[in-house]
This record gives sequence, structure tokens and C-alpha cells, in this order.
Amino acid sequence: MAKTSKLAAMACVALGGLALSGSTGCQTQLAGMTLPSPQYLEHPPQYVPPSPPFPLTRELAQQEEIASRPAPGALPGR
Repeated sequence: MAKTSKLAAMACVALGGLALSGSTGCQTQLAGMTLPSPQYLEHPPQYVPPSPPFPLTRELAQQEEIASRPAPGALPGR
């Protein structure tokens, strides 16, 4: 009787450990490398639009407008 309960307890611990190891994490160790699991292929790709060359467009327009003005005290035509 005690032998069967001990065997049942060991089986429960083994099944619990197996279930716990199967439900945690999505990485695996292989030859010293940490690799992702194959489930990463099931996720849809994310699109990140390219950023503009200068992200502050209003500030750039203001700077270009100021730069195109003639310098104060400058003679016209020079």
C-alpha cells in the first residue's frame, strides 16, 4: 500500500515537472547558444515605417525660412 502511494506521488511530481517545463519560456539551449523556439515563426511581422531624414519637420521649415532671409545690414544684390 505504501509502495503504491509512493509510486503515485513520484509520478505526480514527474508529471508536474514535465508540465511546468513545457509551459515556461520560449527559448532553448543548444551547444551553449540560447535560441528561440519555433513558435516565433507563428507571430505576424510588425511593420515599422521608415523615419524621415529629419524628424522635426516644422522646426526644419522654420530654420530654412530664417536661413533664406538676408542678413541684417547686408546690402541688397550682394
